[in-house]
Amino acid sequence: MKKTSSPILAVMLLAVLSVYSKASLAEVKIGFVDTVKLMEAAPQAKSAQSKIESEFSPREKELVALQRAIKTKEDKLSRDGAVMSESERSKLERDILAKRRDLKRSQDEFRDDLNIRRNEVLAKLQKDMYEAVVTLGKEQKYDLILTQGVVYNSDKVDITDAVLKKLTGK
Repeated sequence: MKKTSSPILAVMLLAVLSVYSKASLAEVKIGFVDTVKLMEAAPQAKSAQSKIESEFSPREKELVALQRAIKTKEDKLSRDGAVMSESERSKLERDILAKRRDLKRSQDEFRDDLNIRRNEVLAKLQKDMYEAVVTLGKEQKYDLILTQGVVYNSDKVDITDAVLKKLTGK
């Protein structure tokens, strides 16, 4: 059972159903697709996730190494700062500050690049899911297939697993 508030969808569904007469309403074939379940279970989603992880893993390791280097320098400053000359301590403090700035910039770039890549992958996955739903709808002669915004759906109209099979077959 899915619960959401979508008065617009309900009005649209009523408008579509009102087009059909009571006699032909029994012949209307309606299906529901749980897109969240598809996103979690589709092999394309799992493949895309592992591809993104392997693509961004080296950069993530670089960020971790930079964090460790900063931590090492900070530890040195706190441990040896009192016995360092003023110029050595000042140089180390500037170096730490510069590395923190570099780390912040690198983290921001990493986050931005990762988000852009995820959005690209998500757009392709959504397109594949849409095409699978449309293909299944045409093949099995559905009159209406709904996704999110459904207040209730029974297992009888849930065709998510059939769409998932379509996606797996690609």
